[in-house]
Amino acid sequence: MDFTKVTGFLESLGSAGIPGTDLAIYLCGKEVYRNRTGFSNLENRTPIAPDTIYPFYSMTKVITCTCALRLYEEGKFNLIDPVGDYLPEFKNMTVRKVRENGITEIVPASAPIRVVDLFTMSSGLTYNPTPELSKLQQETEGNYSLKEFAAAVAKDPLFFEPGTRWHYGISHDILGRLIEVLSGKTLGEYFRDNIFTPLDMPDTGFRLAEDKLNRLVTCYSYDEQTKTHSKSGAVPVAYYNPDSPHYLSPDFKYESGGGGLVSTVDDYAKFANALCSGGTAKCGYRVLGKATIELMRTNHLDDARMRDYEWPHHSGYGYGLGVRTMVDRAAGGSNGSIGEFGWSGMAGTILLIDPAVDLVYVYAQQLTPSKEEHVAPRLRAAVYGCL
Repeated sequence: MDFTKVTGFLESLGSAGIPGTDLAIYLCGKEVYRNRTGFSNLENRTPIAPDTIYPFYSMTKVITCTCALRLYEEGKFNLIDPVGDYLPEFKNMTVRKVRENGITEIVPASAPIRVVDLFTMSSGLTYNPTPELSKLQQETEGNYSLKEFAAAVAKDPLFFEPGTRWHYGISHDILGRLIEVLSGKTLGEYFRDNIFTPLDMPDTGFRLAEDKLNRLVTCYSYDEQTKTHSKSGAVPVAYYNPDSPHYLSPDFKYESGGGGLVSTVDDYAKFANALCSGGTAKCGYRVLGKATIELMRTNHLDDARMRDYEWPHHSGYGYGLGVRTMVDRAAGGSNGSIGEFGWSGMAGTILLIDPAVDLVYVYAQQLTPSKEEHVAPRLRAAVYGCL
């Protein structure tokens, strides 16, 4: 199989300001292509290596949703259950209502947040700052427990009625708290015991051991005018932010189910390949049932929420239980398959899983803004064009 087109595309990204790239492609669980370009640290001219560690940011969400679905399979909850049944702080929520005169009123929510609303970003929780959460962040300098985080979030009004809109936000962080309550473990412990250890993912977690710090990639921003790089200041998790007092601290508490994991391409691919192969890894460990993965990659948005989900580079996709899922190849201009699914991360990491052709690829880079709208559809076209 000839992946010359993919190699050519990756090599072109340096001129677009992307410092380094790392791509692994798998067919039927076997690696058929691996390519690394550029540097993990520009100042030291450190080349991207097979064991380079990346903040995967929002690709954490796929692991969080998978772990929550494991608990769903155990009968711990139903998708349509109110979240307040398990997290009492989310009972009796209020909602911001903007009246025709422009005045915002706070009124009782007409319906509870359901667990499925957390999965589908339909909870009324967004990434917009709120008073209680801002207060918590200031008091702790960004280092708080998931329990404290959830308690603060629940005190603020929702931005819309649950289940009525799609809006990207902190829903999966609250789903992480649900995992803690239902499992009796911290989110990191649950991830370790149910994903990382059984799948042999030693370089994946919410914190880095001191002997691995030298493998962590540096994240950059790129100035299109001057064609120069600077270290990125757009780092939402204090643990990754060099300006934070909690930078790479072993005492960092916050385990963000929405964006907190670091990993390698090789590690993350073990998880991805398990999902592609019907939920069971090569080692025989069952991550999820095949029927549950089918539910995960089913579009759960109605017409109104599909209109909210209008990111241009996600054209042709619907949204499932924490993943984009291809529903219209023509609308997406995609040469891929209906039902291919995955997600991406803030600095440009990309996951694509396609059970129809037993394809997985995991791509990593380190740039904010990530240029995902340029990279993702072109990379997809190049990979499928080589199959």
